[in-house]
Amino acid sequence: MKAFSIDLREKIVTAHLMENISIRNVAARFSVSKSLVQKLVKQQRVDGNLQPKQRGKPQFSYLKNAEADLKTMVAENPDATLVEFCELFAAKTGNWVGRSAMSSSLQKIGLNRKKKQCGVARQLQKEFKN
Repeated sequence: MKAFSIDLREKIVTAHLMENISIRNVAARFSVSKSLVQKLVKQQRVDGNLQPKQRGKPQFSYLKNAEADLKTMVAENPDATLVEFCELFAAKTGNWVGRSAMSSSLQKIGLNRKKKQCGVARQLQKEFKN
């Protein structure tokens, strides 16, 4: 369901605060729930605005800024599986990540984990030793 427009939100809060109409009467007048009117009045008092809040929860990954760590792990363990990389990452940082997250992070930095294409890992291992 889409958020109510800011114009409607302003009209609801103005009707309650400026015109001194009760919350129940404002809700009936604008055909909204009583709890919405209460929420908007509280948001106006606390935040000072009536902007709709961001929906959903933010996406966060421990692998976002761990490119250097991933490259050294691949260089040190070129034959490790995705599960082993997850375990190594958890041991190193204390944060567990899933196989799919590890796979997509390795692909983003150009380290494909297919055994046939392990030349990149060997090249990183040689660079790491030098």
